[in-house]
Amino acid sequence: MKALLSLGLVLLSMTVQGKVYERCELAKTLKAKGMDGYHGISLANWMCLAKAESNYNTQATNYNPGDKSTDYGIFQINSHYWCNDGKTPKAVNTCGISCKALLQDDISQAVACAKKIVKAQGIKAWVGWRNHCQNKDLKPYIHGCGV
Repeated sequence: MKALLSLGLVLLSMTVQGKVYERCELAKTLKAKGMDGYHGISLANWMCLAKAESNYNTQATNYNPGDKSTDYGIFQINSHYWCNDGKTPKAVNTCGISCKALLQDDISQAVACAKKIVKAQGIKAWVGWRNHCQNKDLKPYIHGCGV
């Protein structure tokens, strides 16, 4: 019985953790989804952004007490403006998706929403990019990945 309970807890923790991409795995995935050069943003910039915002974790969330919003997923997309989590006051949901969709291992919906954000506001919309990537050498984010 203890073994069954332990197995259940291990499986639950794996479910909650979600997918944490390896660096080159994410680089190849983002390139395949058309992110390299999208709206003039290099793949290295997207990689740095994802590292700074979520450490490549699809399940990352961050609550913002000021406006009672939450940032979701690999790109930390905010529920006040871009997705609907059902609890953020005066949410706009510009991407027209549930915030839960941004936490999936398949990052297709997160990529589609990130493209809308960068098209509307540029990559400077992300604080993580401004603080960790802007005006930096970003080549190490894609080095050795064959992309």
